[in-house]
Amino acid sequence: MTTLLKKPALLPLALALGTVLAALAPSVQAQNLVELYRSARDYDAAYQSARSLYEANLYRAEQAKAGILPTAGLSSGVSRSQFEPTPGTERSFTSQSATLSASQPLYRPGNWASYEQGKQQVVLSQAQLEAAEQDLIVRTSQAYFDVLAAQDTLAFVRAQKEAVAEQLASAKRNFEVGTSTITDSREAQARYDLVIAQEIAAENDLRVKKIALDQLVGKADAQPRGLTVPTALPPLLPADVNTWVQQSEALHPTIRQAQANLETAKLEINKAEAGHKPTLDLTASYGGQRNRNGNIFTMQSSRTTTTTVGLAFNLPLFAGFATQNRIRETLSLEEKARTDLEGAKRGVALNTRTAFFGVLSGQGQVKALEAAEASSQSALDANKLGYQVGVRINIDVLNAQSQLFQTKRDLAVARYNVLIGGLRLRQANGTLTPEDLLLINSLLVQ
Repeated sequence: MTTLLKKPALLPLALALGTVLAALAPSVQAQNLVELYRSARDYDAAYQSARSLYEANLYRAEQAKAGILPTAGLSSGVSRSQFEPTPGTERSFTSQSATLSASQPLYRPGNWASYEQGKQQVVLSQAQLEAAEQDLIVRTSQAYFDVLAAQDTLAFVRAQKEAVAEQLASAKRNFEVGTSTITDSREAQARYDLVIAQEIAAENDLRVKKIALDQLVGKADAQPRGLTVPTALPPLLPADVNTWVQQSEALHPTIRQAQANLETAKLEINKAEAGHKPTLDLTASYGGQRNRNGNIFTMQSSRTTTTTVGLAFNLPLFAGFATQNRIRETLSLEEKARTDLEGAKRGVALNTRTAFFGVLSGQGQVKALEAAEASSQSALDANKLGYQVGVRINIDVLNAQSQLFQTKRDLAVARYNVLIGGLRLRQANGTLTPEDLLLINSLLVQ
């Protein structure tokens, strides 16, 4: 590519494209993908909402411990009584009491099942947060490369405009000296007007893509760094799709959530069956009562204390068949959770295979477009030379220019799609982490 640009026939095109790319090049304040991802993680509302939900679920899981831990309470009271022991006489007295009581569950299978469900709630919350994080990585990367693709499109359109303008001027000069017809000028003018319309659309598309990126990362004017030229795309490793699918079965957040839901459903059966089982609690209390001015039986002040320690046993006998029907309900819900788990595994496997072959296809497209770019460049050179010697007409040169710039745009987009596709593949099999952005960062202009 560099050798071809040194040819005199291609010098104006190379200068035009270089000038436009320089104008669109990121400034010294440009940010790489990792920097913008960190900004998005601190700003994005969807991710912040997922994190808050994760923290709330952790506290909810901790609440399940209360059923197996001891409880204690303190109660106190003051009362004043007045009565007439005989007609015409009155007597009043004050009573003060306080009781400290405590209870420790010894055998409550339903409470223990709730405690185990709380542990599964933690697993579920972690998987949900990981899924939200992976989604943010992909959304940030997509917005990042959308801006780069829009910048490339605008750069290529402007370079094409410069090339078409040069061809239009050449056609007008040739018409003035009588070496070409008015048709060449009109064709070049029509192509130039078309490129102007494409430039307007490209400018608006870039503006919209930048707004979307700014809103995601919380910056007023985010400037993503472009890919280095030439770009060596990373290989797809491991190269076996079955390896990717096997990893997903143990790591994917969706599968882990479904597995946690299944374990929770099994524990719910234990809770329902506990409706038939007895409960046993250790109880203890210490209380005191003080009667000032006596009581209804005596006029002397008194003070008493009571200490009790015991076991509280409860055995359900009949609850109107509610427990039996609750057990049947939980069994059905367990079967549903098991089916949901199987469905999640199948869905993840399908998405992983689809993403894997999508990346392979994208890599093949990049290689094909690289070859097409070289071929289109050679075709443009040949058409320009043919136009100069009179064996090609102006429309041939214009078509060759249009094909070259379209190929360049398609190649740039294909490269971005391969990089994003690699992230989507890791998201599909559940192994995507922020560290995966470091590889893409190494391909960006430093």
